[in-house]
Amino acid sequence: MLSVPRLEMQVRIFGALADPIRIKILLLLSDGERCVCEILPAFERSQSTISKHLSILYNAGLLDRRIEGNRTIYSIKNRRVVELLETADAIAIAHLSSLVESEGD
Repeated sequence: MLSVPRLEMQVRIFGALADPIRIKILLLLSDGERCVCEILPAFERSQSTISKHLSILYNAGLLDRRIEGNRTIYSIKNRRVVELLETADAIAIAHLSSLVESEGD
């Protein structure tokens, strides 16, 4: 059985992943680190909104960040999160395919 701290951390991780913007941020960072100035143009959202999402991902232990001058650079902290997203994508594709097949019956 999982300890309470581990279970709470898992809830925090899955909570952080439960938002399409945050998933898109992780996918964007899966190609390598980027500063906030490079992340912002990929989304039609305000800087404060993207900063909030980055903070949630950082606090869930999914992102690293460092400061270089006046730039904040974000990167994936643990590549396993990318594998987790790929697994979720494979599950989603399989489910969507089964729905399409059942509509054809």
